[in-house]
Amino acid sequence: MRQCSATPNPARLLYRALICATLLLLAQGSLAVKAPSIRFVENVVTDTSVYSHYEVQCSNNNRKDISAWNGAKSWCLGKGLRNYCKKKRYRTVRKACADKTR
Repeated sequence: MRQCSATPNPARLLYRALICATLLLLAQGSLAVKAPSIRFVENVVTDTSVYSHYEVQCSNNNRKDISAWNGAKSWCLGKGLRNYCKKKRYRTVRKACADKTR
């Protein structure tokens, strides 16, 4: 017959803490604003460069502009702006949808 011990098993406590932390992170990620659609608008040619203009429609129905530079190797917030740029389109879109001022 198995006896009950008064001290809890540290491995079991760690396991439960990891499960709780994972569930908490998943819950926060599901509440984040997502970008359901990215629409190409136009290619823009200036005197010094060429970039592509895209419009992002976020899940909260806000529309944001992003631009692709260097053959879509660099993605930036805004139309023709290079103030916040990332290599991954997903990161730029996520930042655009999370930003409440633009």
